[in-house]
Amino acid sequence: MTTLSVALWATNLTQRLAGLDAWIAGVDARMAEAKARGADLLVMPEYACVQWLSFAPAGTATQAEIPWMAAQTPVALDALRRLVAKHGVALLAGSMPVAEKGKHVNAAFLLLPDGRTHRQDKLCLTPGEADPGDWALAPGDRFGVVEWKGLRIGVCICLDIELPALSVLLSGLDLDLVLVPSNTDTLAGYHRVFGCAKARAVEIQAAVCVVGTIGDVAYVEHPGTNVAGAAVYIPCENDLGFTGTLAELPPIANAIDEGPLLVAKDLPFAEIRRMRAGDAGVWPGQWSARHLTIDDPRQQIPKTKKTA
Repeated sequence: MTTLSVALWATNLTQRLAGLDAWIAGVDARMAEAKARGADLLVMPEYACVQWLSFAPAGTATQAEIPWMAAQTPVALDALRRLVAKHGVALLAGSMPVAEKGKHVNAAFLLLPDGRTHRQDKLCLTPGEADPGDWALAPGDRFGVVEWKGLRIGVCICLDIELPALSVLLSGLDLDLVLVPSNTDTLAGYHRVFGCAKARAVEIQAAVCVVGTIGDVAYVEHPGTNVAGAAVYIPCENDLGFTGTLAELPPIANAIDEGPLLVAKDLPFAEIRRMRAGDAGVWPGQWSARHLTIDDPRQQIPKTKKTA
């Protein structure tokens, strides 16, 4: 089957930009580097577009940030599609706000060299994303699978990878690769997302690539710091190297440049598929708990006394 090499860019949001063209130029340079290092796919983090706020109109309030960024999204996507065609490298362009039917969603876009665009909306929002007084986003309600280069690929945006109920659904989709663009501002958030991403690789017997933003964001109304790294996780199997970690960049909060790039060559999809087909050490397949009886005193219904 076709091999695939993946580059994960832990994007540094600290740097201020003069405009969208400067942001596009930065992505162009990173795609060129990824291609030179043998990557077929470049993955950017959730909300890499927050760097656009460095050139937003002065005084843009928190509640206005999402609508303003959403207005830039169509222009950015058109430019990124041209870069994908130019380099012949697929791009998961992080996530961007999208205006739709009177609301805004947080959407990740996978742009493929054959011209296709796969969009995945974030399914479960953080409190700040959902807060009407903050970013006021709406959750998505569909999970999509895209087939490319003989692989079945899905995208889980940040918090979505932490959802056990979604993991159960993913285990029945015969996925080869899950891409996880992330945005976390604490080490606790980093470990939640990355720890769950590694668990998903074991649970669904697939490769899981996760990458987050880094850097101080001082140009917004409520400044913050992003903490993350990048990793490629695979099932913990003897034939795959025991540990379940194929490649990893440890978490950092800042960098002096645009952020580190992790390149993982020739992900072992043939071997992973063999594990998923029955050669895994102890993987039970799409195991269902529907047959279980739950014994829990909190779920016992007290008997009512009979009256004469």
